[in-house]
Amino acid sequence: MIQHVYERASASRGIAGVIVATDDERIVHAVEVFGGRVCMTSATHRSGTERVAEIGRNLEVDVVVNLQGDEPMMDPGCIEAIIEPFRSDPTLMISTLKCCAEAEEISDPNVVKVVTDRHGDALYFSRSTIPHLRRQRLGSGKPAAVFKHVGIYAYRRAFLEILPDLPDCRLEDVEDLEQLRFLYNGYRIRVVAYEYRGVAVDTPEDLVRINELAAQGKLPGGRVD
Repeated sequence: MIQHVYERASASRGIAGVIVATDDERIVHAVEVFGGRVCMTSATHRSGTERVAEIGRNLEVDVVVNLQGDEPMMDPGCIEAIIEPFRSDPTLMISTLKCCAEAEEISDPNVVKVVTDRHGDALYFSRSTIPHLRRQRLGSGKPAAVFKHVGIYAYRRAFLEILPDLPDCRLEDVEDLEQLRFLYNGYRIRVVAYEYRGVAVDTPEDLVRINELAAQGKLPGGRVD
């Protein structure tokens, strides 16, 4: 699976390179077998962002993208989309993606929702339904769009340097969402709309679904192991 994600990320335009960050020797071996670049990190990190920060702080780049290794259907355009805001906003430190939530995802706590201000910056992320659809339930007013957060981030390298010193946030613990710590500490998160319909492999059932898509020719590169 990691090879699928690596190759899809490598197809993105405007990137300097792809690095797999891991604390697992099995992943190191798998990446070396297909000729990818991999770096070992500490096993004590609480999140993927902290793992990326360990490596990113030492890279000679301005922006670092954090992509999960369980997204074999990843669209290379996602990376291009979240990098773009940094070109026009030198004060921006963090960006991520959103897309319209499907009906069955709106009340699913495993699907993170996001609301933004008029500039496209995040107001809040939650596992609950936001905004609350009160008028829609009452049968009046135009139904509000509910947006799903797509878990890919881009960070200014300068932000990764200060990340370890950010005070913890109770909201992060309650929702189990690390991005709430960034908002709590006053950092804007630009949320780019991008209609991405990938499938993250979180369960054995997800793996079966991915391989069904591969059999239908809908997954670049074939089966996932």
